[in-house]
Amino acid sequence: MHKRAKNNTIMKATIGNTVVAFIYVFLIVLVITIFFSAPISKAISLINMVSIDTSKKIQSDVKIDLEHNKLENYPEYGTRYATLKVDALDVNLPLYYGDSLSVLRYGAGQSAMGYFPGEGGSIICMAHNTAGFLRRLHEIELGTKINIDTSYGNYTYTVYDTKIIPMNDFDSVPIQKDKEILMLFTCHPINSIGHATKRFVAYASLD
Repeated sequence: MHKRAKNNTIMKATIGNTVVAFIYVFLIVLVITIFFSAPISKAISLINMVSIDTSKKIQSDVKIDLEHNKLENYPEYGTRYATLKVDALDVNLPLYYGDSLSVLRYGAGQSAMGYFPGEGGSIICMAHNTAGFLRRLHEIELGTKINIDTSYGNYTYTVYDTKIIPMNDFDSVPIQKDKEILMLFTCHPINSIGHATKRFVAYASLD
């Protein structure tokens, strides 16, 4: 009996220690999530910046199969393959394939979720709302021309609509393959302090 009671005491102590350890781990994870999530995200972004070389010249070996509206050779992620121009807003930006923070430091980025110019589907491009990028995008008017000059051809789009949407409203930037639409967006408003939760989107159709 004495041995059994001793074993029960040891088991209870083990269970108690396990529960306490679990609580400590939970509290540590909670503290890290609350106080260190932003620095961790920033560190990951810095690593991402180092890992992508955006200093490459425009990738000139990208070609399109006009018969099937499909690229024969896609650009590498983080590589510049075109120039984005909005003459009415004095916008002239290098266009990179990719939309990571490292890419957006240097110019406009194109989401890997969409299509490329000339492929006949939705194209999603974005850039910061700071000076030298898309700070004046909210001034764009219906009928404004947006040009994407690629190494395989030049494409002109006409703005037919603009919207201010929540940052997570993916339904407002739909990916479709039956009509070539350019959706160009930036953070909104331009004078926001901290993380902007809205996006200004300009919708333009291929001429």
